[in-house]
Amino acid sequence: MRTDRLEAFSDGVIAIIITIFVLELPKPKHGTWQSLHDVWPVLLSYVLSFAVIGIYWNNHHHMLRATQRINGIVLWANLFLLFWLSLFPFATGWMGEQHFARVPTAVYGVVLLMAAIAYYLLQLTIIASEGPDSTLKTAIGRDMKGKLSPVIYATSIGLAFVNRWLALAGYAVVTLMWLIPDRRLESRLQD
Repeated sequence: MRTDRLEAFSDGVIAIIITIFVLELPKPKHGTWQSLHDVWPVLLSYVLSFAVIGIYWNNHHHMLRATQRINGIVLWANLFLLFWLSLFPFATGWMGEQHFARVPTAVYGVVLLMAAIAYYLLQLTIIASEGPDSTLKTAIGRDMKGKLSPVIYATSIGLAFVNRWLALAGYAVVTLMWLIPDRRLESRLQD
């Protein structure tokens, strides 16, 4: 099976997730700076989550462009990823509305961690389907960012119960790591 239908479906789901983010943003109650200040935790949560979802969308696109064919296992692995991505609006809203309270911040980290694991599993299923000499396997190499990210997420989940700002810093560090363009797949696709 070709990858275009899987990519189109995934793009649609991710577009809906981003739309839900925007629709759930609270409007300031008054036309004052103070009123805007009152909703800053939700806005900060939104910015972080928008960046994370954008990174997943970008990397998912490149991964599928490097994929020649998909099978049923790849379809299920992709759905597993989309499931965890679909929980971002819930976790983001809860964390922001509760002003980064410990439990919502930890739950947000669990969603980040599970999405990272799901992406890794999708990557593995594609490589298993296409073989060790596939474009994807060659491009990702040792995948240090992919291996380090879940470790930082898991550590940050624990930190949420000690210091929520350290947990948020950990989540932001992973986001910033992935914002730096990863040219491994892009360069392989141009060959």
